[in-house]
Amino acid sequence: MSFSPPPPPVFAGENYNIWAVKMKTYLQAHDLWNVLQNDAELPPLRANPTIAQIRQHNEDCAKKYKAMSCLQSGVSDVIFTRIMACDTPKEAWDKLKVEFQGSDKTRQINLRRDFENLRRKDSETIKQYADKIMATVNNIRLLGDDFSDQRVVEKVITTLPEKYE
Repeated sequence: MSFSPPPPPVFAGENYNIWAVKMKTYLQAHDLWNVLQNDAELPPLRANPTIAQIRQHNEDCAKKYKAMSCLQSGVSDVIFTRIMACDTPKEAWDKLKVEFQGSDKTRQINLRRDFENLRRKDSETIKQYADKIMATVNNIRLLGDDFSDQRVVEKVITTLPEKYE
């Protein structure tokens, strides 16, 4: 059975963290994520290579361009202009991360503050409120912060009105 993944997710400038997770999975599905992580130049072919070695070298060289193509296809034209001068997929990925994610530490602090300040509005259902909490928690977790389910439950319990006790 063959698997044909959908086209790459397109990043238009909003929800960078969600796009980054989807793009990472997309690149992994195409066996290109290692290229992005290992930004090393390929060594030249040694003298008198075999046909298999030449093919392998050519495939390895092409992966860099395939990964770059995926990244370029995965951003809107406005975002593309910011990475079009990048020479490697890693350089493009890092540029997008710095510009749209900012400092992980700063984002963690801001998201934790947002979490602490969340309160249920009278017009919100419990589900809407829980969804809002989980969206914030998932963004915190996307940044690699260990955020326990117990803390989430405590937040819900302590911020609901007394009538829900």
